[in-house]
Amino acid sequence: MALADLLQQDAIIPTLRVNSKKQLLQELAARASKLTSIPEREIFDVILQRERLGSTGVGHGVAIPHGKLNSISSIVGVFARLETPVDFEALDDQPVDLAFLLLAPEGAGADHLKALSRIARVFRDHDLVAKLRATDSAQAIYTFLNEDQTTNAA
Repeated sequence: MALADLLQQDAIIPTLRVNSKKQLLQELAARASKLTSIPEREIFDVILQRERLGSTGVGHGVAIPHGKLNSISSIVGVFARLETPVDFEALDDQPVDLAFLLLAPEGAGADHLKALSRIARVFRDHDLVAKLRATDSAQAIYTFLNEDQTTNAA
């Protein structure tokens, strides 16, 4: 599964200004709502409920909040690069400055897990993560994330 299958260029927020984990999740939900026409509150509630089970801050400044919705027909991603890292209660206690929201249909079991796995693998690439942190261009971020597909095909 390629990130290009999950992420449109207009789903990239290259310079997000937030002050908290909750505000980050709200902004991700707002962008996802615009892309999917699903109410922002419905998306926010689903990802907040998932966060209550345990933080999706996976370490090294990266978070992968995710959730499943009955009202979505395909897997959708939203990427945000934060101007200032925020506390995300991550596994390594490091603040988060890169977030990839993943939303999947309720019945997307294996595909949802494959997408999460793919995103996690991409963000373990230290060179790619450094490139993402060094730019505030949505086009550049989109290109970097898609270049990864050709060099690290899964």
